[in-house]
Amino acid sequence: MRPYEVARRGVLVALGLVWLFPTYLIVVNAIRPADAYKPAEAVKPSGGFGFVDNVRQVWETTDILQSMGSTLLYALVAPALAVLLGALAGYAIVVLRLKHGFAWFMIIYGGSIFPFQMLLVPLFVGYSKTPLYDTRLGMILIHLAVNIPFAALVMRNFFGGVAVSIFEAARMDGASTMRIFWRIFLPVSWPALAAVFIFEFTFTWNDLLFGLTLTQSESARPVMTELAALTTDVYAGTPVPIALAAGLVVSLPTVAVFLATQRLFARGLSIAQL
Repeated sequence: MRPYEVARRGVLVALGLVWLFPTYLIVVNAIRPADAYKPAEAVKPSGGFGFVDNVRQVWETTDILQSMGSTLLYALVAPALAVLLGALAGYAIVVLRLKHGFAWFMIIYGGSIFPFQMLLVPLFVGYSKTPLYDTRLGMILIHLAVNIPFAALVMRNFFGGVAVSIFEAARMDGASTMRIFWRIFLPVSWPALAAVFIFEFTFTWNDLLFGLTLTQSESARPVMTELAALTTDVYAGTPVPIALAAGLVVSLPTVAVFLATQRLFARGLSIAQL
């Protein structure tokens, strides 16, 4: 093996270990018994196993299960609607050749160039003046709004690679515009749709900012907001292993979704030409 290859692999291994080190700290301290945690020994593996007890205490003292149910609702409904609306936008711009289509695309995608932190204050003011504040419907709507631009970008790229002759042939056979979309273009774009949905499912599940800003009650609060409330109580008596065990548990759904669909995810992104 050439010295260049050895050096490159060494750098990659070193970067991988640095990247995985925070995950190692979370796992090691999440399985540590709550009364055995010492900040000076956080890097050392624990001699005991307290993960089950830590999770049980989280389940008994918090409403994290209800928050996970709310987050699952947001992470399923909002990305699904965003993928559908993004596909419709890409279909109208590319296939139907909408007049000033690029300008419409920039209007749709332009909202995503601003940091979400800039939106929090106006969103809070607007939501507080309507019945949408602290409701599940309000959370679904905001996640739908922030997920549509990425879906529109991916589907616009995907439909740009589909032959226009397919649409023209279907039209000559008497199919309507919407029938062509539902029966031809939507099934063909399934891998790209799935990739976008997986990405946006993960983003919605891990959201913290909108949950902190737009929810207050336990019924609408997302799981990451509930977890943040738990971690802010560390100095009030919540041991660090319990908070880390909760964080590890709430991260499992996104890990499971990615591992179960990683081939479909990679295939969808390659087809979409990102």
